[in-house]
Amino acid sequence: MRNLLLLALASLLAISNFAIAEARDNRPRKAKLPAHSRTMAYAVQTVSVRTGCFSARLEGILAHIAAKTGHRPLVTSGHRPRAHRRGSMHRSCRAADIRVPGVSESRILAAARTAPGIGGIGRYCNGIVHVDTGPRRQWAHCGRSKRHFLSAKRRSGKRS
Repeated sequence: MRNLLLLALASLLAISNFAIAEARDNRPRKAKLPAHSRTMAYAVQTVSVRTGCFSARLEGILAHIAAKTGHRPLVTSGHRPRAHRRGSMHRSCRAADIRVPGVSESRILAAARTAPGIGGIGRYCNGIVHVDTGPRRQWAHCGRSKRHFLSAKRRSGKRS
């Protein structure tokens, strides 16, 4: 019982010293949020998926998709510094490949099209949807060929 009383007294003393030191320092302090609180709009498929460098704009796109579908997107691929394609938005941490379990692909695509700040929207045959913050474009990629089928908005320009 005596040890418990001493522990409580020591805790109270530490808290009061902290409060006094805080009162002396008039500088405003920023609350440092844990990293997981920034990702409440989406989940990651595995711990190896890199999302820590996502911009507020990309996180806003994912939050918009979550709000429109009623389910959090599951990020299957984020930042890939060694992505094969030189112009890949994944290399610069400006893209995410997602699934939304329990939501049809067409509903995910419709939600992505209305997201503020959306750039590219890609559809893969395995049900994964690509969203990024680059220039506006759309494509579907199916099969083993490396061909990308771009939307009419981008066809008139150069293909990358």
